Amino acid sequence: MKIALGMIALAGLANIASAQSASLSIVSPVATIDTSGGSVSISLEIFADVDFGTAIAGGEFALDGTAPVNSVASMIGASAAWGELGFQDNGYAGDADYNGMIFGQLIFPPFINPAVESMLGNGPVLLGTVTVVINSHTFGVWDWNTAAGSGDFMLEIYTDDGGAGVFTQLTADDISMGSVSVFMIPAPSSIALIGLGGLIGTRRRR
Repeated sequence: MKIALGMIALAGLANIASAQSASLSIVSPVATIDTSGGSVSISLEIFADVDFGTAIAGGEFALDGTAPVNSVASMIGASAAWGELGFQDNGYAGDADYNGMIFGQLIFPPFINPAVESMLGNGPVLLGTVTVVINSHTFGVWDWNTAAGSGDFMLEIYTDDGGAGVFTQLTADDISMGSVSVFMIPAPSSIALIGLGGLIGTRRRR
């Protein structure tokens, strides 16, 4: 990514943001899951929205997770198609935490313009997905929050100024972090077993 961002920086002067705002959000395809039949995979989608600029040139993010012990088997990241230049999946950190991904694209106006999918102004831009494999027969709530990774900034924003363009780097202080929760809803048979266990416990206490 250092090489990719170095190439991007050649297209214009990069600067650190001030008084700009941005947000990251996480979208889960499901709100509840049932692992009674085996392990389950869900793909968390991470989006960015920024109140200035023309397109997202690149960046990085991580995920902080909270989940029942030993419930998450793996987490694998993939950038959006537009951000595959310099892509790096830093891998699963354990305990539902994701070390993060790095993504980017080459922008060199007027010869190489930003990908349409990275353009701002039409709603949040998809940065990438993190596929989470949840172990079978686990119960509880899984929470994830977006967080800064190991890089110096989280998003680099390209602004078309009619020339080489301006590149602005946003750190975690400039970004509102998003979160998502996924709930494990036991299958009917599991609910029956849980109820039976409670009934037995009540009778023993009597």
